[in-house]
Amino acid sequence: MTILLFPGQGSQKVGMARDLADRFPEAAEVLAAIDGALDTGITPVMWEGSEEDLTLTHNAQPAILAHSAAVLAVLRPALGSEVVAAAGHSLGEYSAWLAAGALEAPAAAKLVRRRGALMYEAGQARPGAMAAVLGLEAAAVEAACATASTEASAVVAANLNAPDQTVISGDPDAVERAGAACREAGARRVLPLKVSGAFHSPLMQPAVAGLQEALRVTPFGDPAFPVVANATAELVHDRDGAVAMLAEQLTAPVRWVASMQRLAAEWPDARWLEIGPGSVLTGMLKRILPGTTCTPIGSADEVAAFLEANPS
Repeated sequence: MTILLFPGQGSQKVGMARDLADRFPEAAEVLAAIDGALDTGITPVMWEGSEEDLTLTHNAQPAILAHSAAVLAVLRPALGSEVVAAAGHSLGEYSAWLAAGALEAPAAAKLVRRRGALMYEAGQARPGAMAAVLGLEAAAVEAACATASTEASAVVAANLNAPDQTVISGDPDAVERAGAACREAGARRVLPLKVSGAFHSPLMQPAVAGLQEALRVTPFGDPAFPVVANATAELVHDRDGAVAMLAEQLTAPVRWVASMQRLAAEWPDARWLEIGPGSVLTGMLKRILPGTTCTPIGSADEVAAFLEANPS
């Protein structure tokens, strides 16, 4: 039994997935297909663009999905029917549906590029802010957000990443007030994040209709295995549930702690793999479920090592 995890925005870096394309024809093929599906190919930005360009929301999102898709293309024969479920952090939820066979890579890349553009536009229309709160339990962070919010200026707990790490999101002044309240409550650090909007907060509401339309016209099938929805931390088994949860996800919190606990309760003996760039989710999992091992697989060397240990 295998559970797959997929990273979200923030895991991108210049040069990502180039070693995969150079070493594995399957990876090169899926990356070329993604480039062909987009008005402007993403691999030039991934491999030769500036850090600033790659960090732009409409570039970072398809880039991270493309990297995960490239790894999946190589690993599928070795994984076989072993995968029982998947989860992805924010953007990574789209990669999870790709892994489950509900989405094809080119269509998924077009969808997340549109998602990124809509989120950027919403952030320009109503500028927001986000900050990571470290060393304070989520309930205390949520209480600080409630106290800091007013009718005109709101802040919410947006990413419940680990027992001691919560990201807050909302109007800049409300985020600042909530951050100060978190420090007073004992937070070890409050770190402002470089983002183009207040993601996973009500400030993203203007992007919802556009994303619903993009989801409507995207070919979507039923998955081969369930995916945990960020918005509810519940397993989703069908196309309609997937589409509804991906739309809701824009303004809902990422319930990552509860999602990991849900998967562990359902499949306590499963192995965990993080598919795509970086190892952020591997680190989070260790804090959520101490003693649980997760293997990050994102580089060509990591893919080769996995294939050697798990011949198809």
